[in-house]
Amino acid sequence: MSRILIVEDESIIRAALRRLLEKNNYNIDDAASVDEAASQFNLDSFDLIISDLRLPGAPGTDLIQLARSVPVLIMTSYASMKSAVDAMKMGAVDYIAKPFNHEEMLSTIATILNQQPIEQHSVSIEPEAQHTEITGKCDAMLNLFSRISKVARTDATVLVLGESGTGKELVARAIHEQSSRAKAPMISVNCAAIPESLIESELFGHEKGSFTGADNSRCGLIEAADNGTLFLDEIGELPLEAQARLLRFLQEGEIRKVGSIQSIKVNVRLIAATHRNLKELARAAQFREDLYYRLYVMELNMPPLRERGQDIITLAERFLISACSRMNCPEAVLSDSSRQVMLQYSWPGNVRELENAIERAVILADNHFITPDLLGLDIETRPSLQQLESDYIEQSTTRETTTSHLSKKNSPAGLSMDDYFQRFVIEHQNEMNETDLAKKLGVSRKCLWERRQKLGIPKRPKG
Repeated sequence: MSRILIVEDESIIRAALRRLLEKNNYNIDDAASVDEAASQFNLDSFDLIISDLRLPGAPGTDLIQLARSVPVLIMTSYASMKSAVDAMKMGAVDYIAKPFNHEEMLSTIATILNQQPIEQHSVSIEPEAQHTEITGKCDAMLNLFSRISKVARTDATVLVLGESGTGKELVARAIHEQSSRAKAPMISVNCAAIPESLIESELFGHEKGSFTGADNSRCGLIEAADNGTLFLDEIGELPLEAQARLLRFLQEGEIRKVGSIQSIKVNVRLIAATHRNLKELARAAQFREDLYYRLYVMELNMPPLRERGQDIITLAERFLISACSRMNCPEAVLSDSSRQVMLQYSWPGNVRELENAIERAVILADNHFITPDLLGLDIETRPSLQQLESDYIEQSTTRETTTSHLSKKNSPAGLSMDDYFQRFVIEHQNEMNETDLAKKLGVSRKCLWERRQKLGIPKRPKG
């Protein structure tokens, strides 16, 4: 049972919040001021501190330093962007505006407690990545946090799957920082960024004179990660020769430098990530099947941003606070229309694209409102193939019910996507060219051609 301290000088609010949290199985203590909290309790013993910003004597943000590693959630009736920025700068894990509803408070607390080990630690050999956090309240993210916590306690190999820009490296870092290896290094390697001719030397090291340009012996990145964690991003891009050496490392716990006959024992935990389907690559002989099954011990899926609902707004607001603070810009807020646009947009670049869009908007904003035009999003107004299918089925069903030309067995309401695609192309290709057909279906000309081939749809005869 998580232990939470409430610091609030208004007794009615303090009592109501205590009743709410105790009803939801939290162990609660409370105090009316920072001094009372510090004198009566060992602050390090709590899992979370919830404090009002404005308290008699000292502000609630003083608890951030006093509590050290315990996360502090700030409540405030003065919920301006500036107060939020100041609290976050000082180390508050999050803030919540009063008056708040019960669902909002419980959701925020659950998220913080699930994320606590992730957001408290941010160690990596790549310091530029340290500013980013994993956050989310949707079911997929809460499930991910739970699985990260479980797998971090083991030394199991982990495969992180997800589209580019979803934050797969952050998952790897979270696992490393919650593991017993947290004090050892985590080495991150982007397999797609290293030339194929150098990848084996980079990973395994080489001996002097082992190839042209090898003027000195060199330790590889796997050896550098000894007793720590090796994160291989985009492992699907690893050449087959390097895959064979990596497999031996996973099986035997040892490596051999390029040009050496001596093996070196290493103790390294491997976390790999990819946006590609490794199973399909293995079937196509582009990825070693035995390596795939060695990697497939624990699979974690990072959901795309478009499937995360209100997390989009939560992330946008955090990025907005961070961007305003980093650029010393006036406080800014998202307009209602911006929120609506962001929820409708498909975010092909995922979280990375969202962060860039917010930073762009902050730079261009002339006042404190972030409007849709500042985000620079390419909003797709053309209906999707799924929407066209739905509209077509609805229209066809109405028409066929009226005329009764088709039997119930042939009703288009039972059409699959391929059935719909085939019927639409055949019915409209006499009046549309390939470009118009593709545009109407919301696909590229190449996609239209490929699906014609797959479904055996003949082109209209010329002449």
